[in-house]
Amino acid sequence: MKRTVLISSAAALTLAIVGYFLFVGSSSHKYDFRVEKASRGDLSVFVTATGTINPVTSVDVGTQVSGIISKLYADFNSVVKKGQVIAQIDPTFLAQAVKDAEAALDRAKAQATDSKRTFERTKTLYEKGLESQANYDGALTTDEANRAALKQAMASLDRAKINLAYATIYAPIDGVVIDRKVNIGQTVAASFSSPTLYTIANDLYKMQVQTTVDESDIGTVSIGQEATFTVDAYPDEKFSGVVSQIRLAPVAIQNVVNYTVIVDVSNKQLKLMPGMTANVKLGVANATDVLKVPNLALRFQPPSELVDSTKLQAMRSGGNHQDSTGMGAGIREGSHDFSAGGQGGVGGVQGSQDRAMFGSIRDSILAAHGGQLGRDEMREEMRKAFGKLREGGMGRTQSAAASKPPTTAKPTAPFGITQRFPQYEKSPYVPQHEAGRGRIWILNAQKKLEPVFVRTGITDGRFTEIATDALKPGDEIVVGATSTSQAIEQARTPLTGAQGGGRGFR
Repeated sequence: MKRTVLISSAAALTLAIVGYFLFVGSSSHKYDFRVEKASRGDLSVFVTATGTINPVTSVDVGTQVSGIISKLYADFNSVVKKGQVIAQIDPTFLAQAVKDAEAALDRAKAQATDSKRTFERTKTLYEKGLESQANYDGALTTDEANRAALKQAMASLDRAKINLAYATIYAPIDGVVIDRKVNIGQTVAASFSSPTLYTIANDLYKMQVQTTVDESDIGTVSIGQEATFTVDAYPDEKFSGVVSQIRLAPVAIQNVVNYTVIVDVSNKQLKLMPGMTANVKLGVANATDVLKVPNLALRFQPPSELVDSTKLQAMRSGGNHQDSTGMGAGIREGSHDFSAGGQGGVGGVQGSQDRAMFGSIRDSILAAHGGQLGRDEMREEMRKAFGKLREGGMGRTQSAAASKPPTTAKPTAPFGITQRFPQYEKSPYVPQHEAGRGRIWILNAQKKLEPVFVRTGITDGRFTEIATDALKPGDEIVVGATSTSQAIEQARTPLTGAQGGGRGFR
C-alpha cells in the first residue's frame, strides 16, 4: 500500500515538474548575446579569376604552297627579324611550273601575232570589196580571242612566279620563335588550310593575362584597375598588372556566361612564360580608414521581445532617422564629399529624384573627362554644373557633356590595328553607386536592443563600410542572440538523445 502511494506521488511530482518547465518555464527565455566591436580600418574588394599568360602579339607562320620542307633556318627560342628567311620548301616542282607558264606564254604570243596579221590582211581585202563580211568577222573574233589568251598566259606566269616565291618563308615580325611544328623532310599540304610552321612572339618582355570573369562580377571590373596574380612556378611571388581591355564577346563555359578580361603585365625578368596558369585578383574597390562592422551585424534579425519598443516607437514617431547616418548634412559620392557648407549648392540635393539627377550629372562629367578626374577637379566641375542649373542652363551642359567624346588619348595598336573605338568601352565601376542603408543593433542599459540606421558602403565579404554618427570605434554591436531554457537545456531529444540547444537568431 505504502509502496503504491510512493510511486503515485513520485509520478505526480515528475509530471508537475515537467509541466512547469513545458508551460511556464518555456515562456521566459534567457538570451545570450554575441557582440562584436565596430572598428576603423581599410577595406579591399577583389574579383578572383583564372587565366592564361600569353604574349601580347604572337603570329602563327604558315605556308601558301604545298611541298617538302627542305631547309629550316630557325629553331625553338630563335630570335628573328622581320623579313628574315626562316624556312624553305623544296622549289623543284614550283620552278617547273614557272617554265611551263613561260612556254605557254610564248605560244600565246605566237598565236596572237599570227591572228593579228590575218586580221589586218582580211581587213584590207574587205575594204576593197574582195572579202566577205563573214570572213572579216571571223578574223576579228580570232584576233580578239588570241589577245585574251595572251593576257591569260601572262597571268599564269605571274602566278607561277608568286608560288615559287612563297616557297621561301620569311618572318612576318620581329620576335622569338616559341614553337616549331615541322621538321626537315616533312610534307606540308596547303590544299584546304594553311599549315602552321612556326609561332613567333613579338616581345616576351611584355605579356598579358587572358582571364575570364563571370557575368555576375563583370560589372565591377573597369579598365585601369590594378590586378595581382600568382603562378604555380613562383607560388610565393606576386606579380602585378593593369586591366587594359574588357572584350564584348561572351564566352559560355558550362552554360555560364563569362567575359574575357585582358591584364597587361611587365615581364622584365622573363619569369613568366607563355601558357602559364595565373590565379588573378582584380582590385575593384578600396576604402581607407573607414568605420566598418561585421556583415553578421547587418543580417541580424532579433525577436520582437528583445527590442526596446519604447525607443523604436519614439524613432518612428520622429519620422526621420536620417541624422543617425551622418549623411543629413551632405551627399557622399565616390571619393568626393559634397556637403551643404558652401559646396556650390550640392548639399541642397535631396529626395530620390534629386539624387538621380545628381548621379546623372556626375556620370556626364566623368564621361566627358574619360573617367579620370581628381577629387578637387570633380568638386569644381560639380560646383559649375549646379551653378548653371540655378541659371537654367543645365540642359545644354548635360547634352554637351554627353555628346563630347572621351579626351583620354588611345594609342594606336601595332600590327595592322589602326583604329580604336573607346566609346564602346565599358563604363567605369563606381562603388559608391551601390551604397545603401542598413540597420544594426546595440544593447542599452536595460539589456534591450536599440536599432541604429546606417549608410552602407563597400564590403569584402566579412566587413562592411558604414557611415553614422551614432557609433564610434570600439562600440559593441550585437551580431547574434541565442535563447536558452533550463528545461530545454536539461532535457534530451527523443530522437537523438542529445541535449537540446536553444533558439538562435541571426
